[in-house]
Amino acid sequence: MSGVLGSVGTAVRRRYRALRTSRKVAAFCANPLNVVGLALVVAIAVAAAVGPFIAPYDPTTQQLTNRLQHPSLAHPLGTDQLGRDVLSRLLHGARLSLGIAVAVTGIRLTLGTTIGLLAGYAGGWTDEFLMRLVDVQLAFPGLVLALVIAGILGPSLRNVMLALALVGWASYARLVRGTVLATKERNFVRAARLLNVSRFRIATRHLLPTVAGPVVVLATLNMGTVILGTAGLSFIGLGAQPPTAEWGTMLSDGRHHLRSAWWIANVPGVAIMLTVLGFTLLGDGLRDVLDPKRDATIEKLS
Repeated sequence: MSGVLGSVGTAVRRRYRALRTSRKVAAFCANPLNVVGLALVVAIAVAAAVGPFIAPYDPTTQQLTNRLQHPSLAHPLGTDQLGRDVLSRLLHGARLSLGIAVAVTGIRLTLGTTIGLLAGYAGGWTDEFLMRLVDVQLAFPGLVLALVIAGILGPSLRNVMLALALVGWASYARLVRGTVLATKERNFVRAARLLNVSRFRIATRHLLPTVAGPVVVLATLNMGTVILGTAGLSFIGLGAQPPTAEWGTMLSDGRHHLRSAWWIANVPGVAIMLTVLGFTLLGDGLRDVLDPKRDATIEKLS
């Protein structure tokens, strides 16, 4: 009898979760801007995944006889000052820019979530020490601090990734700590303590899932800022070095030819703008759906 009741309870829980998920998907799709953001992000991801395989030319091969050609059938987005195909470089740059954004955001998320979870749940001097580190990091403008770190380490994409990862984890730590402080005194956590559940299990099984939603939203929004920061540091010569196809270096190369060859700088500039816009719209949409305070709104869609 108990086995039958347990199976029924499991089926009911699964049905309830599926219903809540479908309602959240409906709430997300109800806003056209959310769909636009998702479409832009999917398009950039597809371009990054298959772009290097469908690029018509090698992104680093120079053909000086074809330099500064206008967009045409042979070169849909024209050529740059060294005769390289802009479309091919744009597609290869999409994989590079998106890959860097994923790696940097992953490092920020892992480091910040770990520190925030430890500070919020442990409390006491551990919380004070870790939060003072967060305050020190947040006292400096992120891009300026990344510029200093990248300048000290030397120009390279690896150093840019390290610099951007080191200046962005504090926002995750503060967000996770605040969520954990609001959650650890709730009844289900107190019940786990009364049952002598280990502190590690409470932190990973009961507290960590509560911060997943806000962290996913922050990570989505950060993807756009990381791409923008990478392009900015590459633009001033601290990131990707020639002849690497990267959106920031393409902007830097094209700034000297804005009048005679506008496409060299404008094409990667539009790509950066659309990518950042896509992640921003997607992050806003996820925030609306994953925010627990908006569950009442989602319920109205049923």
